[in-house]
Amino acid sequence: MDSLDIFLKELGGVVWGPVTLFFLFGVGLYLTVGLKLLPWRSVGRAFGLLWAGRDSSGKGDITPFQALMTALSATIGTGNIAGVATAIFLGGPGAIFWMWITALFGMATKYAEAVLAIKYREVDSLGRYVGGPMYYIRKGMGEKWKWLAFLFALFGTLASFGIGNMVQANSVADAVHSVFGISGEVTGLVMMVLTGIVIIGGIGRIAQVAAKLVPFMAIAYVICAVIIILIHFTEIPAALELIVSSAFNGAAASGGFAGAAVWAAIRFGVARGVFSNEAGLGSAPIAHAAAKTDDPVQQGMIAMLGTFIDTLIICTMTALVIILTGAWTSGENGAPLSALAFGSGLPGGEYIVTFGLIVFAFTTILGWSYYGERCAEYIFGVAAIKPYRLLWLLAIPLGAMGKLGLIWTLADVMNGLMALPNLIALVVLSPVVFRVTKEVMEKNR
Repeated sequence: MDSLDIFLKELGGVVWGPVTLFFLFGVGLYLTVGLKLLPWRSVGRAFGLLWAGRDSSGKGDITPFQALMTALSATIGTGNIAGVATAIFLGGPGAIFWMWITALFGMATKYAEAVLAIKYREVDSLGRYVGGPMYYIRKGMGEKWKWLAFLFALFGTLASFGIGNMVQANSVADAVHSVFGISGEVTGLVMMVLTGIVIIGGIGRIAQVAAKLVPFMAIAYVICAVIIILIHFTEIPAALELIVSSAFNGAAASGGFAGAAVWAAIRFGVARGVFSNEAGLGSAPIAHAAAKTDDPVQQGMIAMLGTFIDTLIICTMTALVIILTGAWTSGENGAPLSALAFGSGLPGGEYIVTFGLIVFAFTTILGWSYYGERCAEYIFGVAAIKPYRLLWLLAIPLGAMGKLGLIWTLADVMNGLMALPNLIALVVLSPVVFRVTKEVMEKNR
């Protein structure tokens, strides 16, 4: 097992090396400039479209609002709680700065993904709207690129069991055991049963559950974080200065924190940022392809809010609580670090983290079950749906009882491999995104 862990860490270092980081930053920057800063200029309008998107008569399976909630259900998870804590533990406070940068440019990436998802989506043999990178690669780039579409679907199928399943179950089991003393076996079995009840109903039921749980839990979590931040209001400037300075100078050892170089801040800030908001990963457009809409630009604007809400709001709240309470120097890692920070800042705060982690991780497992299922369907056809769902459910208790470090490393590797085909497609198809955006904007003037 140790040799496997070492191999995966070395592979992760290659996958998340300069090439991937250049792609993520470069593609996001290129799309942001090519769209003339549209994602940054249109945040207010996007929220208006989201509110109006609670109901829609366009073609699709779920409302635009439900599509974003499904995408958010897959992104708002352990990445916001355990992932942020792990980024700080491994990369220091400076990792948060690079998470912010990843998110700012990731908004354009997420916008482009959703535009292409709507434009190139299809209707499968069961009458459902399906789409995502595997479809816009094959249809937009041509049949000669279908091998790249296949690779994305393959990586997506495999990645779903890491980022969307076992990591979530593992983090929940770890937090529940730390706070309540309940074994990972019990936690895993309970989550498996609850997940099975929902995913048997397909995207419709997943979207309905996500539309109820995600807004409620996200708002409750942010309110608790804001209370702690306000208690330490006078220390906010120093915390922000620490984040920015550590991003460029590294973070010295302090207390139980071992110290981190600048490269570690960039490496883990970007990796955990992508793990959290999934911009560039190609997962979210799979959900947005099912939206009831005939306007790809409208859905693109709604989609980019996923990155804004996930990283620039929720991840920032978690990070500030960890830094302001001083918990980041404790030597704790993952969900226990976040629980320690919230518990230090607010009586009973560790229970808020545990409950939030359970709900967030549960909705992430639901959302990613759909992503992986669509990727598996692309490769094997609709016959793969039932076997995939069975394997998905069995993986939950296995993840709950697994080793945290190994599973996180595996998730990192799968994230990087999944992102590369999608980023290539976004560059090649960027003229399509720019043209569609210009046409719709001129039409709506």
